[in-house]
Amino acid sequence: MLGESHALNNEFPELESKIKHLKMVDENFKALSDRYHQLDHTIRGLEGNNIPTEDTHFTQLKLERVQLKDKIYSILTN
Repeated sequence: MLGESHALNNEFPELESKIKHLKMVDENFKALSDRYHQLDHTIRGLEGNNIPTEDTHFTQLKLERVQLKDKIYSILTN
């Protein structure tokens, strides 16, 4: 769905407290989380405002977001 927020708390509501905790105590996790948020914001902005962008650029942004999401989920569940 276009413009849908993929914020970590929306993606993993059952892990919200762990996400908050790791953001405070783990600099690597915080950096990954911040980059994920930045990508999600950029993607939603492009979708919501119909800003022209090359398909390859848009696809790369979405691919990076999903790869970060997988890495974050791995950290959260280990």
